[in-house]
Amino acid sequence: MKKNYSYLLMGLIAWACQPKETTLDYTAMSDEERLKAATEMAHNTIMVDGHVDLPYRMKVGGFTLQREILDVSVRTDGGNFDYPRSKEGGLDAPFMSIYIPAGNQQTPGASKALADSLIMMTERLAETFPDKFAMAYSPADIEANFAAGKISLPMGMENGAGLEDDIANVEYFHGRGIRYITLTHGKANLIGDSSYDTVRLYNGLSEYGEQVVKEMNRVGIMVDLSHVSDDTFKDALAITKVPVIASHSSVRKFTPGFERNMSDELIQAMAKNGGVMMINFGGSFIDSAYSAGSAKVREHLVNWLAENNLSRSDSAAQAYISEYTAANNPFPTVQRVADHIDHVKNLVGVDYVGLGSDFDGVGDSLPTGLKDVSMYPNLIAELLKRGYSQEDIEKICYKNVFRVWKAVEDYAASQE
Repeated sequence: MKKNYSYLLMGLIAWACQPKETTLDYTAMSDEERLKAATEMAHNTIMVDGHVDLPYRMKVGGFTLQREILDVSVRTDGGNFDYPRSKEGGLDAPFMSIYIPAGNQQTPGASKALADSLIMMTERLAETFPDKFAMAYSPADIEANFAAGKISLPMGMENGAGLEDDIANVEYFHGRGIRYITLTHGKANLIGDSSYDTVRLYNGLSEYGEQVVKEMNRVGIMVDLSHVSDDTFKDALAITKVPVIASHSSVRKFTPGFERNMSDELIQAMAKNGGVMMINFGGSFIDSAYSAGSAKVREHLVNWLAENNLSRSDSAAQAYISEYTAANNPFPTVQRVADHIDHVKNLVGVDYVGLGSDFDGVGDSLPTGLKDVSMYPNLIAELLKRGYSQEDIEKICYKNVFRVWKAVEDYAASQE
C-alpha cells in the first residue's frame, strides 16, 4: 500500500512559517539600546527591593498630608524614594523597613511601640493614596497590585528588639503584616549578637533567639540575617526549617574585615539553605575604598568652609561643594554593585541573589548611577551588558525572593 505523506509535508510547511522566538543579544547592543531594553524590562517585570527605609524617613520628616512637609506620592526634593521616581525606575514592591534603632532597646516597651507606630504610618500611606500604594502581605498580593499598577508596601522589621521579651509578639507582628524580621541591628539584643557590636553576649543566638527563629518559621515570617554576627548567622541556619534571606547585605570580598557583609562561606551556606542574598547599594557596603575617599573629601570641605567663613547652606558653598565633590568623586559606580551580583552568581548561582538597596537608609553614600529608585534600569543594563538573560534578571528582581517567601508560607500553613 502506498503511503500518503502529504499531510506531514503540509504540517512541516506550517511549522516553518510560524514566527520563531529570538534570543536578543544584549551584549551586542549600544549602551543607549541596552538602557532602553533594560527600562522596558524593569517596567514589565515585578521588581522587589528587600529594604527601603521610607517609614523612618517619614517619621523624621514629620509625615502628614501636608505636601510642604513630606508627601511621597509626588516627587520629593530629598531622600531616595517617592512614587514618581519609583514608577520611573520600575520598582513595584519595596519592603518598608520598620526600623528600630538599637538605642530603643534600653527602654522596655519602646521598641515595640516604635514598630507599631511605623506600621501605622505605612498603612496610612496606602490608605491616603489608594490609587498609588497598596499594602502587601504575600507574593500573590504583590502580583495583584502589579496588575493594578500600584506600588506594593510589604513590611519587614529591622531589629528583632521590637519583639521585646515576649515570644507571643512574633505572632502578633505577623498579624500586623510583618513578613521578615532582621534578628539584630547595631547592638546585641535579646535574640543574638550583632555584626556591628564588639560585645558578644551569646557567641551567636541566645536561647530566646532560638525560640524566635522557630516561632518565625511556625507563623510564616522570613528570617533575615542581615546585621547579625557570623556566629548568629550560622546558629540561625542550623535551626531554621525553611530558607532565609539577607535583606540588605553585600559581599565581604570587596570589603575585607567588614563583618556586616557576607563572607563566601556564609553565601555558600545560605545557598545550601535555599535562601537569597539581597545586595545593599551603600558605598561602604560595596567598596572598601569609599570610606577613605569620602572621609578625605569631608575633611577638605570642613576646612574650606571654616577658612572661608561659610556654612553649607550658603549658595557659594553649595556651588563649591558640588564642584569639588564631582572632581574628587569618592563614590563607587553602578558597575560595582554589578560586581557583587556577579560574585554571588559565580560562587553559588543566580538563584540566590536579589536586590536590597537600603535606599533612604545609607545617606548620600549611594553609587553613581544608583542614587535613587528611578535608576534601577542602569543596574539592569549593566547586568545585560555582562551577559545576563531576561530570565536571570527576573530571578534577581523577584523570582528568587518569591521562592523563599512562598516556601516560608507553605511551611507555616503545614503547621496549622
